[in-house]
Amino acid sequence: MNPRPSHEHTTTAGRPSIAAPRRRADGANYRALGRAVRYLFRYRRVAGIAYASLFVSILAQLMVPQLVQGTIDTITRGVSLTALDARAGLEMWLIAAGIGVVGFAALRGLFAFSYAYNAERASQGVAFDLRNELFAKIQRLSFSYHDQTQTGQLMVRATDDVEKVRMFIGQGLMMALQAFVFLFGILAILLLSNVQLTLVILPTLPIALVLFMGFGAITQPLFMRVQQKLSTLNTILQENLAGIRVVKAFVREASEQAKFTRAADDLMQQHLVVSRVFSFLFPSVFLIANLGQAAVLYFGSRQILAGTLTLGEWQKFSLYLMLLFFPLGMLGMIISQMSQASASAQRIFEILDARSDVSDKPGARTLPPIRGHVQFEHVTFRYFGSAEPVLRNVSFEARPGETIALLGATGSGKTTIINLIPRFYDASEGRVMIDGHDVRDVKLDSLRSQIGIVLQDATLFSGTLRDNIAFGRPDATMEQVIAAARAAEAHEFILGFPEGYDTRVGERGATLSGGQKQRVAIARALLLDPRILILDDSTSSVDLATEYQIQKALDQLMQGRTSFVIAQRISTVLNADQILVLDRGEIVARGKHEELLETSPLYAEIYHSQLTH
Repeated sequence: MNPRPSHEHTTTAGRPSIAAPRRRADGANYRALGRAVRYLFRYRRVAGIAYASLFVSILAQLMVPQLVQGTIDTITRGVSLTALDARAGLEMWLIAAGIGVVGFAALRGLFAFSYAYNAERASQGVAFDLRNELFAKIQRLSFSYHDQTQTGQLMVRATDDVEKVRMFIGQGLMMALQAFVFLFGILAILLLSNVQLTLVILPTLPIALVLFMGFGAITQPLFMRVQQKLSTLNTILQENLAGIRVVKAFVREASEQAKFTRAADDLMQQHLVVSRVFSFLFPSVFLIANLGQAAVLYFGSRQILAGTLTLGEWQKFSLYLMLLFFPLGMLGMIISQMSQASASAQRIFEILDARSDVSDKPGARTLPPIRGHVQFEHVTFRYFGSAEPVLRNVSFEARPGETIALLGATGSGKTTIINLIPRFYDASEGRVMIDGHDVRDVKLDSLRSQIGIVLQDATLFSGTLRDNIAFGRPDATMEQVIAAARAAEAHEFILGFPEGYDTRVGERGATLSGGQKQRVAIARALLLDPRILILDDSTSSVDLATEYQIQKALDQLMQGRTSFVIAQRISTVLNADQILVLDRGEIVARGKHEELLETSPLYAEIYHSQLTH
């Protein structure tokens, strides 16, 4: 296979890759965020409780200044009273007002808990759905997509980006609603209380709103760049951990550390850019708020001296004014979360909207049980729309039960051929047929479920040895698992572990040797009892003695199955029904071992070179 492109902007057949939409990051784009917010409708009952609780909490908070005004005005009127009944009435009012303040505070606290808890429940539900949809989409995307996209990029989008969207839905949206209710509710109360003082502070509000809108437009692309740099850092970390043995073997720790430090420094510098922007924003908001307070203090004092405003009304107005600028202060946090969430939502939906090159076509039918008749008809294949084909006009036929060996130098196209059979990729020209069905016309799951594959890189998953062997058939009995392990010559070494088949393997099978991993992978494929068996150099990681044992088992198990074998050693393909010799994407010779020795100089050269080593 071609090496994976390292640059994220590589395209497939002229179509932009996952990173292409970043060209739009210079302008704020909140459509993706709005799309993410619509996931809340799946949790409308919980979200409804949260928003209703928020309204009750706000109303309880808005009632307190009214009680404060009544208390102050009552006190100022009652200071000159001498009658006992008047003073008793004043005390009763003060007690009632105190109880009212405590009661509204308790009511606000109760419903504040309700809206915070239910908002968190709803946002966690949205995050749950997004993560599951992302994982499901990543599973469905074709190999060409994964060839272009770094693992670290996908990991950040499924974790950090989803969390930023969740934080906005769970907190930012609630704060935004709270801010607007406070803003318009308090403005209405102030206008009803004192129109002149309200008009004094009104000009400061548009200034603050314009300031926040401007900062929102600036910060959204800044947060997009933060996420890009975080993805780069995560990719370096993931690749380093996956290849830690290679790093140590080549004494590249210092070089890898320097690479990671540069990426971490880039991320830190981008965070500092964002911090500078917000460090300027918040003092600006407080300055505007203080200007409004100064104006109210001056003009309110004049009205008090003129007798048109009571001390209680002035205090109520001041309290409401503080509550008015409180949502403006929250707008800074809201815009910060919105900008981050918008950038993250855009990155999430880039994956969810990505088109897979290989998918079920409309009207695709289920592939019936196959006999294993495989035909390649004038197949040409190019990776990623490249002008240079990897396969050129390849045609051959494998009859049911035959063993087809693919032989050739690295890069000759052997792995590409076997990737086209289960339709990991689609042919650029020509067609691949199984039992007369074009593989592009049948459903992918019905095709791949009848093909057993052992890849050159034997990937195992965290879990037990039994789980790995039964990966394709989780319902398989223990007897069936053991039978597959015996056939793959894995049973004996598995019993050598203290826990036998319940032995847990390390990450990517790190606790097993290369030969042991390969035998477990062969057992996994054999348990499916497939009609087509693909072995991609599956004995490359074992010694000659183990290879001989595996080959004996495979020779028996291949009977009745159409088998495709890629091998570097000619000794493993001597008994093949047909050997295809490939060179630079073309079949340059075909036939059995004996006839190829006589008719193909390339095959004879490979054969004799291996005999002399």
